[in-house]
Amino acid sequence: MPSPRELGFRLPPEWAPHTRCWMAWPCRPEAFGGRLAEARAAFAEVAASLAAFEPVSMIVRPDLVASASLELGSGISILPMPHDDSWMRDVAPVFLVHESGRLGALCFRFNAWGELYEPFAQDAQIARRLGEHLGLTLFESELVLEGGAMVVDGEGTALLCEPSVLDAARNPGIERRDVERELQELLGIERVIWLPHGLIDDETKGHVDNVARFVRPGVVVAAVDRESGPNRAPLEANLEVLRKSRDARDRQLEIVPLPLPQPRARHDGRLLTMSYVNFYLANGAVLMPAFDDPQDAVAYKTLVGLFPDRKVVQIESLEIVQGGGGLHCITREQPRP
Repeated sequence: MPSPRELGFRLPPEWAPHTRCWMAWPCRPEAFGGRLAEARAAFAEVAASLAAFEPVSMIVRPDLVASASLELGSGISILPMPHDDSWMRDVAPVFLVHESGRLGALCFRFNAWGELYEPFAQDAQIARRLGEHLGLTLFESELVLEGGAMVVDGEGTALLCEPSVLDAARNPGIERRDVERELQELLGIERVIWLPHGLIDDETKGHVDNVARFVRPGVVVAAVDRESGPNRAPLEANLEVLRKSRDARDRQLEIVPLPLPQPRARHDGRLLTMSYVNFYLANGAVLMPAFDDPQDAVAYKTLVGLFPDRKVVQIESLEIVQGGGGLHCITREQPRP
């Protein structure tokens, strides 16, 4: 079968207009350290905040539809579907737009971040099932690649973190050139910028959406840590790569730093993966995480400056990051055709 690129499909950037946002209702108690009720309340708050800007659809395990409906209220649509966890960014399809206006769905393989959690069989089917439900043209890749592991600029450039994509538990024996070839063939990605590090204790082994994101072509927002912070050295190494890199249009990147909040422990003792880079771009808005930290205000001011035409909304996210991810991790935009 011809690739999506050959058939005229493209991957739009996240700031392009959306038809809706997809989320998934939390259902794995151990992921949130026994605070599943609090996590669900936090997800409901995110959904309600998003619904002010774009339609929100929540995938809910069939046996939880009644209780989820009560918590979510009438403004959120529900799609009953079996699933194992709540990280929609990583299990949803990569939505593609055809030059004629129709949508496609690219389904990468999913194995729960290198089989960290069992079961994951239902989540491994979400991309295909959702694409079929929406009646989209489906494409499949043998590459294990979660949605949080890649960000693009819409002009042929992608950012990836090596430790998660080249993980032997995900893609044994694979090398950079293999990934680059696959992304070029499928999506027309002409240049991949490989970052050496994710955040310390990120159980994904380093998703790029916690450390660096395109905010428009040629401009990257990047996480930085304080002088004595545990992520200082790895994030400085990322910055060095970004400073020396050019995008697919041969532009030198403009880098905007975003400070990390004060480090805190997760319920299992590891550091929480807290990052202001993990925001969600909605239609006309930026939903950014807040951590009850002095840097909340600094990050807010930075994002207001980067997105002057969008309303920046802060969402308390400590309950969400207890599960291992943030606002970007629990959302997946469906682009407008």
